[in-house]
Amino acid sequence: MNTRVIKHGYKVAECLYNFVEHEVLPGTGIDAEGFWQSMANILDEFTPKNQQLLATRAQFQQQIDTWHLDENNQPFNQANYQQFLIDIGYIVPEKEDFSITTNYVDDEVATVAGPQLVVPLMNARFALNAANARWGSLYDALYGTDVISDENGAEVNKTYNPVRGAKVQAYARHFLDEVIPLSHGSHSDAVSYQVANAKLIVTLKSGKQVSLTEQHKFVGFNGAEQNPSAILFRNNGLHIEIKIDPSTPVAKSDPASVSDIILESALSAIQDCEDSIAAVDAEDKTAVYRNWLGLMKGDLTETLKKNGKTIVRKLR
Repeated sequence: MNTRVIKHGYKVAECLYNFVEHEVLPGTGIDAEGFWQSMANILDEFTPKNQQLLATRAQFQQQIDTWHLDENNQPFNQANYQQFLIDIGYIVPEKEDFSITTNYVDDEVATVAGPQLVVPLMNARFALNAANARWGSLYDALYGTDVISDENGAEVNKTYNPVRGAKVQAYARHFLDEVIPLSHGSHSDAVSYQVANAKLIVTLKSGKQVSLTEQHKFVGFNGAEQNPSAILFRNNGLHIEIKIDPSTPVAKSDPASVSDIILESALSAIQDCEDSIAAVDAEDKTAVYRNWLGLMKGDLTETLKKNGKTIVRKLR
């Protein structure tokens, strides 16, 4: 049985108390006693309200049970039952359409529609996988799957296969032509990407300089305007990043020195703190909070065995 620590009149599970005292608060500048006092203040304010709501729910349940057990209400009549639920206040009149706004919520959660990953936070490996999966290498994804055929010497080997790599690069250029097309020509013919007057300029093999068909999809870059190291685009709310690094082996075979294309796969990774029926006691809840703390601090890791090897999973 988990022992309890008494703080300002409330019993706190010892494992949760130690977690807050020794892992959460150090380095935050928040005084421990001040934290527990603030926590007690919140409970003082909302516990009576919560108890009142629970009492209301219990009253509804008792009235509904009594109605169903009353022989006068048999056989069951939908209209009579609905009127009964209205009479006791269980069903309330439908209101006019309305909207609710919430401050301090990221657009990715509040206003932007798009894919979102959902993962149980109690499992550190799953949580890390979901966070890391928000961004991924298109080159790696293509190279390791049957999207790229093995024909004509493009099979997957233990070492890098430049023939297969060339197929990956060609496929990726076709993808860029579809989602961020050039005003003229193809990304396959690009020999350099530059920025001028906040616009993307692409130089083709012919020497012609072109821009994007939809210039608004270009949203940012890293490095110098004439020699960027990364170029960021947004398409349908999700981002695409072209990485430029002439020093990498892949970029050496690319006329524009593109080393990779990074895709944003989801707007957010929702870390589920409830984990359905799994996190039910103080130890489980503390494990969930500890994983969340590790994600926020960036130091969450999980060690696992895969194909006989020990792998340490961490945030990218």
